[in-house]
This record gives sequence, C-alpha cells and structure tokens, in this order.
Amino acid sequence: MRPRWSVFAALVTGIGISVAGCGQQPAGTQPHPGGQADTASQSDPAARWADGYCSAVNHLVRTLANLPEIDPSSPQQATRTSSRLLSSVVDGIDQTVSGLDRVGPPPLPNAATARTDLLGEFASVRKRADDVRQRLDSASGAAATKAALGDARTTIDAVARLDVLKGLAATPELTAAGKRASGCQQLVVPPAPR
Repeated sequence: MRPRWSVFAALVTGIGISVAGCGQQPAGTQPHPGGQADTASQSDPAARWADGYCSAVNHLVRTLANLPEIDPSSPQQATRTSSRLLSSVVDGIDQTVSGLDRVGPPPLPNAATARTDLLGEFASVRKRADDVRQRLDSASGAAATKAALGDARTTIDAVARLDVLKGLAATPELTAAGKRASGCQQLVVPPAPR
C-alpha cells in the first residue's frame, strides 16, 4: 500500500479541474472568512445557497487533501494508520453533512434531488468507512487484518468517487449561481504536479 493512495491525488486533481469550471470571481465579490457570502450574493438566493453548499463541501475536500499517512511498514501499523485515516473521512463527511443540513434545499425547483442523492451517497460511504474502521480496530489474525485492509482500500476508492459538486450541477441555474458565490471560489484547488 502507498501512503494516502494515489486515488487521493486523482481526487484532488479532479476536484480542482471540476471546480475550475466555476469560473473566475466576478467583480464586486470578495470571499469572506468562514464562507460567508458578500452583500451581492445576499440579495441572490441561489448564489447564497451555492455559497453555503460550497463552504460545506469544502470541508470534506480539505479533509481528503490532508488525510493522515498510511504506514505500510507492518500489518499492525497499516491497520492502525488506516483506521485513523477512515476516522478522518468519517469526521469530514459528518461536518460536511452538518453544513449541508444548515444550508437546506436549494431555492430553485427541480434542484433538490441532486442534494438528496448526494446526502444519501455521503451516508452510505460514511457508514461503510465507519464499519471498516471498526473491523480494522477489532481485527485479530492475519486473514482478518488482510481482509479489513482490503476493505479499507475499497472504501477509500468509494470516497474518491464522490462527486461533491453534484448539487451545483443539478440545474444550469445552480451552476451559474456557483459562479457568483464566493464560497465556491475557495474550492478551486490547483492540480497536483504530475
């Protein structure tokens, strides 16, 4: 196993490329600490929602970009460090879901389904990560440890496949709102060096 499997580099690069499509920050908007929308987006409910949405998913993006290293030097170290990594993933998802709950459904018709689907995906991946973490913590014997480590890698791959921008891509109006929201500008991640 490689520390922080290469899937995370692909995830951060993919997020950087996807979010770069949000466009440049329009004149007259300035990001504020804590993802607070500026006064221009306060009068724009869709941009205000997009700002809160991006601020919520930005927490998970930062969590995934800063995951603890996996130490493959021994099965015990790999188990312990994989458990710590999965715990970080669970915490990141929990905080992101909490932020999305505070934001609520989008203010546009036909846009709530993507948010609901994303929350369902987060819940599924979170449960899986927590279950595998518990299995890692209680694994005894080489076979159980090997199986749990394999499941940990599969779970990490599932996390990497999460489309955190799904809620913004639900409708053209929300995509445009994302371009006007200062919180979405904070999601722009430079591509990882190749």
